[in-house]
Amino acid sequence: MQALVKLKSFGIECLRVLRVTRKPTKQEYWTVAKAAALGMGLVGLLGFVVHLIRQLIFPPLA
Repeated sequence: MQALVKLKSFGIECLRVLRVTRKPTKQEYWTVAKAAALGMGLVGLLGFVVHLIRQLIFPPLA
């Protein structure tokens, strides 16, 4: 019985969130897209730098 109450509460919360959402403007979309691309680029660059440092400290055996 408790599971049904939790499920109903979750459904009500989902509907409440969907009612207040809206489609982003073009400017908002591009701002989020640029921020996401910058974040992915920084994570990739960090991984590349760590890989280079690892290659310098522990060179491959072959």
